Amino acid sequence: MRYICSRSNLSVTIHIRIPAGEKPDLRVLESALREQGIRDFSFPASAFRILKESIDARGKTIYRQYKVEVFENGEQAPEALPVLPSSLPAAGSGRVLVVGAGPAGLFAALRLLEKGFQPVVIERGKPVRERRRDLAAITRQQVVNPDSNYCFGEGGAGTYSDGKLYTRSDKRGDIQRILQVLVHFGADPSILTLSHPHIGTNKLPKIIENLRNYLLTNGAEVLFEHRLHHFYSDGPRIYAELMHTSSGETRTLTGDALVLATGHSASDIYHLLHKKNLELHSKPFALGVRIEHPQALIDRMQYHCHTEGERNKKREVLPAASYTWTEHAGNKSIYSFCMCPGGIIAPCATEPGEVVTNGWSPSGRNNPFANSGIVVSVDETDFAPYASYGPLQGLFYRREIERKAFLAAGSNLSAPAQGLLDFLQDKTSVQLPDCSYFPGITSVPLKDVLPAPVAEALKAGLAQQGKKNPLYLSREAVLVATESRTSTPVRIPRNKDSAQHPQEPLLYPCGEGAGYAGGIMSAAIDGTFVADCIVSKHTKQKR
Repeated sequence: MRYICSRSNLSVTIHIRIPAGEKPDLRVLESALREQGIRDFSFPASAFRILKESIDARGKTIYRQYKVEVFENGEQAPEALPVLPSSLPAAGSGRVLVVGAGPAGLFAALRLLEKGFQPVVIERGKPVRERRRDLAAITRQQVVNPDSNYCFGEGGAGTYSDGKLYTRSDKRGDIQRILQVLVHFGADPSILTLSHPHIGTNKLPKIIENLRNYLLTNGAEVLFEHRLHHFYSDGPRIYAELMHTSSGETRTLTGDALVLATGHSASDIYHLLHKKNLELHSKPFALGVRIEHPQALIDRMQYHCHTEGERNKKREVLPAASYTWTEHAGNKSIYSFCMCPGGIIAPCATEPGEVVTNGWSPSGRNNPFANSGIVVSVDETDFAPYASYGPLQGLFYRREIERKAFLAAGSNLSAPAQGLLDFLQDKTSVQLPDCSYFPGITSVPLKDVLPAPVAEALKAGLAQQGKKNPLYLSREAVLVATESRTSTPVRIPRNKDSAQHPQEPLLYPCGEGAGYAGGIMSAAIDGTFVADCIVSKHTKQKR
């Protein structure tokens, strides 16, 4: 056991590395901490708590790493306080329309409710459980409901797309509080300490339902199957015209502010804003493919196993292995995105006539395949043929690629695919490896689907990665197109401090769809930030 420590007035934080040869017993860990405390710090460690745990598989010896806080001088680890009360005071400060029930919208609504505002959550899709029927229709019947799919519906894109909770947004908000809220609504408490926390697609729906019920119990409104059709303001109030997605009936709601948290795939919202001559900006994003390997191969690669027996022994005590990598070729970055150990590749089209893929994993990460997006950075240089569309040029560039993939694979939701080695050698795949993408894959040279600069950068990046990890370049690996919804190609500008749109002060762009987040955690943080901005504005107005 190796350790380093830092000290405060009440506690010592110890970083411990323990070889991961067997499952850790917390009693053994506690004993080791007490020994170190008595021997090295001259105090009895009366209590400890794990702050962070991770796995270091960079060398031949794999370590479990713990960041542990040890309390001294009779101090006990403080009890965790409830992150949310069971009930909140009645709303009275204002009514805020929140468009979108993904993590940005839900956490904005939650914070507004805590501060005494009444949020009205407006979601074009269906409640989280009912969405499953539409997802099944995509997979089994190749029918896409443009308002209820993997991207649209209660919980947003992340609900049925893995539930990863890692983020680099630690300076933008309170990450720990977001995790605590998720635990409050049913997530496993282990997410509070794991370095790469993950809930799992099979568990997220219940958590989302619990969050929604809390909102409703405390005075919020939630409208499903209502799409934002138009909005306008008269100065002190903003009006949202909504259209029911099934009946076509319209209604108008009034609020003191409108939070626009519609996600990265709501193309109609960008068109609406552009039509209203509201400022928008074209934004770089990334696109490419999903790569899928057998999970056993990734385990062997990451856990440095020479035999399947050695791999099986390590998997008795270690989770399904994951990976991340970044390479560069010319002015292009090529990198892994949303890696899903023990997962599947999912059909994530939001409109008929396009092929879009993403990945997800159950909480146990126990499926036989591992998949990851492998994407290439694209910007206005790539969008040049679509420059006449102004700030929407990236949107049209993306749409053209997704439609080309649809046509290339047979004009259904079968996805264009190519064996990894065949792709690198410019060969058409005569036989494709097994793949988890349930609508099916069709052998297509991916250079016929992807723009040439993207295809060439992918080849370069994959080849570079193969030199570092030869197992990665496997005949069992398959590339599936397209992975194109990594982030929005359009940014909706807002004031840095107030989060208001520069031309419409009652409009608050928020989350991934506005270009200010990139995942569940950062979206939840941004939703909380925007809600705080609304509260601050109304508090100042009352003074």
